[in-house]
Amino acid sequence: MEKLIITRPDDWHLHLRNGGMLKTVLPHTARQFARAIVMPNLRPPITTVEQALSYRNEILAALPPGSAFEPLMTLYLTGSTSLAEVKAASESEHIHAFKLYPAGATTNSDAGVADPKQIYPILEALQKYDLPFLVHGEVVDPEIDIFDRERVFLETHLADIVKQFPALRIVVEHLTTQDAVEFVTEAGPQVAATITPQHLLYNRNALLVGGIKPHYYCLPILKREQHRQALVNAAISGNPKFFLGTDSAPHLQHLKEHACGCAGCYSAPLALELYAEAFEANSALDKLEGFASFYGADFYGLPRNSESVTLTKTTWTVPTDFDTGEGLLVPLRSGEQLTWKLI
Repeated sequence: MEKLIITRPDDWHLHLRNGGMLKTVLPHTARQFARAIVMPNLRPPITTVEQALSYRNEILAALPPGSAFEPLMTLYLTGSTSLAEVKAASESEHIHAFKLYPAGATTNSDAGVADPKQIYPILEALQKYDLPFLVHGEVVDPEIDIFDRERVFLETHLADIVKQFPALRIVVEHLTTQDAVEFVTEAGPQVAATITPQHLLYNRNALLVGGIKPHYYCLPILKREQHRQALVNAAISGNPKFFLGTDSAPHLQHLKEHACGCAGCYSAPLALELYAEAFEANSALDKLEGFASFYGADFYGLPRNSESVTLTKTTWTVPTDFDTGEGLLVPLRSGEQLTWKLI
């Protein structure tokens, strides 16, 4: 296949940051995706409707002229999130979900929740108002191996949440394990999941073999090959529970290439091309449109996009970096060649 035309996709898990970083990264997403679920883990975190609407205005002001990209805002769940804030969010046309970060699990998660049981009254309200609950599914117990943290979270926390709140719409973000694929597959229709391009394309060898590669370091961390293959099988299955969420997470080069480098892969400039590469490698390009363009919109109860985008079989070189005005930003696959290109 030399050309692929699909309905314009959406990104159901995206980090945009703010300031100079926002102005640099937003155009990369806006040229590929019609909408994106925008993560709220800024400093300080976006915990109220008022803050989310202000951040939305900042995003809209940073869009390239003529862009129709729509940011879909989320709120950061904390132990002090109020029932009144959940109700206010349900009444706003621009708030689409609440996000759980276990405290200390990832970037800017220190304001997160230490024990998910403490937010059960909030989950009951989310269920009542039919607001999706987005989950970074990892435990942070130092005694749990980092490669097992997703599985343990599912077993010790999410299984009970699904049982206690059977009508709560849940998105298990950035799946990384066979265990998570099986959990989502076996759960009811209210449980879905996003899958990133890095977890579809790479196992932990990409991060660790031949020296540590910091730009492949993300959380949840890349896993064994058997888990990568399970994610591929889920993505290409045509099961509407699984859909696109890049988790594109920009960090300045000097903070990534550091003794304590930040977690996150910056994939926005080449996201759709990476997904096409993964689907083509598994003879499943015919399944890409559903995964990228339909299933997420259906789960969130939003209309499917009407425009289309075109990918062609064209070799091109990924830029080595981008100047944010605050420092350099290095994308995933920096300086390498790709064989699909969005036109």
